[in-house]
Amino acid sequence: MTTVASLKGVERVFDEKIKALGPIDLEIREGEFLSLLGPSGCGKSTALRIIAGLLEPSAGTVEWREAKPRIGFVFQDPTLMPWATARDNVRLPLELEGVERHETGERADAALARVGLTGFANAYPRALSGGMRMRVSIARALVAKPKLLLMDEPFAALDEISRETLNEDLLKLWREDGLTIVFVTHSVYESTFLSTRIVALTPRPGRIAGEVKLASPADRTKEWRVSPEFGDAAREVSGLLRAGMVAA
Repeated sequence: MTTVASLKGVERVFDEKIKALGPIDLEIREGEFLSLLGPSGCGKSTALRIIAGLLEPSAGTVEWREAKPRIGFVFQDPTLMPWATARDNVRLPLELEGVERHETGERADAALARVGLTGFANAYPRALSGGMRMRVSIARALVAKPKLLLMDEPFAALDEISRETLNEDLLKLWREDGLTIVFVTHSVYESTFLSTRIVALTPRPGRIAGEVKLASPADRTKEWRVSPEFGDAAREVSGLLRAGMVAA
C-alpha cells in the first residue's frame, strides 16, 4: 500500500514546558481508514492538526510522498456560520478557491444530498439537530473533493443512534470517494467498527503504544456490530489500549 505521508520523530510542546505529543513515527497509507485511539489529552488532536498543517511540530517532520494532497478537516464541533444557510456553509471552501457562484451552489446541493440532507439547503444551523449539523460539516469537508479526510472526534457529542448511523454513512462515503481517512476517537467500539487500522496512543505525552490491523468485512452493518467477530476485534483493541496505559 502506497504511503501518503510519514510522521518522523514528531513532537509538540506547548508553552515551552507542556509536552503533549511524541516523539511518534507514523505512516498514513493511501485508501486506509486509520483511527488514532487514546485517552483524552493524549495528543490525538494535536497529531491531527500537525498533519493538516494547522500546527507546527516542535521537533520532527511530516513528509509527503508527492505534493501535499487536498485535505478536508472535520472538527469535533461543526463550526458552522450561524448566520448562513446549510448551502452557504457548504459552499464556503469553493468560494475561497474562487469557484463561480452558480457552480458552488450546485456542488453544495450535491454534497448535502450525499449526506442525506436533500431539502435542507436553506435551513439555518439553529434549525438543525446536532447530527444534521455534523452532516453539514462533513458535506463542507467533502465538497472540494479532498483525497485525505481528517476527522477530530466528530461524533463524540451525539447520541448513540445518531453516532452509529453516521458511522455507517461515513464508511459509504469513504468507499465511494476512495478517501484516505485519519479519524481521532477515544471509543474502542467506534474505532473497531470504522477502521482498517488502529494506532493506540499512550497518555500524555502521546506515544504510539501499538497498532491493530482489522480484517473487517467490506460491508460493515449493524448486524456485524453484534457479531462474535466484532466482539473479538474490540477486545483486541481494548487490550492494546490498556497495555498502552500500563506502559505509560
